[in-house]
Amino acid sequence: MELIAHRVSLPLKTPFVTSFGAQDHRAALVFELIHNGITAFSEAVTDEGPFYSYEDNNTAFHIIEAYLTEQMKDVPKPVEFLNRVKFVKGHLMAKAALEMLLWDYHAKVEGTPLYRYIGKTNGKAQIGISIGMADPDEMRKQTSKAVELGYKRIKVKIKKGKEEEIVGNVRSAIGDFPLSVDANTDFTLEDTEALMALDKYGLVYMEQPLDHDDIIDHAELARRIRTPICLDESIVSRDRVRKAIEAKACTVINIKPGRVSGFTESLAIAKLARDHGLHTWVGGMLETGVGRAFNIALASSAYIDSPGDTSPNEKYFEKDIVKNPFIMEDGFITPMDGPGIGVEIDRDRLKKVTLDRVRLL
Repeated sequence: MELIAHRVSLPLKTPFVTSFGAQDHRAALVFELIHNGITAFSEAVTDEGPFYSYEDNNTAFHIIEAYLTEQMKDVPKPVEFLNRVKFVKGHLMAKAALEMLLWDYHAKVEGTPLYRYIGKTNGKAQIGISIGMADPDEMRKQTSKAVELGYKRIKVKIKKGKEEEIVGNVRSAIGDFPLSVDANTDFTLEDTEALMALDKYGLVYMEQPLDHDDIIDHAELARRIRTPICLDESIVSRDRVRKAIEAKACTVINIKPGRVSGFTESLAIAKLARDHGLHTWVGGMLETGVGRAFNIALASSAYIDSPGDTSPNEKYFEKDIVKNPFIMEDGFITPMDGPGIGVEIDRDRLKKVTLDRVRLL
């Protein structure tokens, strides 16, 4: 067998601005597994710096090369792989990259599309869009266009001191269209009054306004404001979801499979959340078409009930590394019907954007 890591850099059409800063390209780790005539792919959701998470591309590659690769030699099922790597504390994004690679591989062994291989499916994914910060006119233009294109929900990034200016501007542009905001951990409980001021805009939810690993303060904030709270960065496992439910910290969960160690935990989180009446959706991390294929497969699960950040990649990249990018129709994307994730890699494009290629096995 072969296990190969591709370090790639894909330029974005326009910079994506959040409270963490501006990003003008996607630096990705794309993994390729070749075994018994089958080729599988996956992608780590880490980035160049430890801003969203303590994990970045360098830490993920180190953990994978030094500790996780050894557990891939017999191509285990995803659950078995996760059991084997429990000795590595944390590093869930690194684990997810290989766990999801195994999901693609074993779905292809069965000749089954991944979205069906993982269990009961809705057959398609509801699509929302995440829009970064820009000047007011540009944000009005982007959000109005998103409504015209048929997205089911718009999410805009906000940051402390700019929150009401951004939301008021966008709300006036799109009327009563479903709107949510993502604070990316930029606030504290001391900012409650500023966050309460957003209640009047009728937001679907406010995503992760407080610290990246917090549950308790979000529960307190949820008691003080009317806008529903969605947890993102805090949700790294089904145990975190259990604690969030017990604390009444949120009513919405953003599941990013690449953040929670992969599909095994994602499905468990989604089931637990839905069993307790929480809404669920699938987020994105500016992935290439490889990572996006996994997100679409999960977003099609019967356990997911809300639009996610899974817009077609033509929004972000001039040219992706897949030949058959997803197409949105009437606010929905239908997963690929080919085996596994179903996307076809554009080898010429992959080679062109690859900075380094390392054989791990």
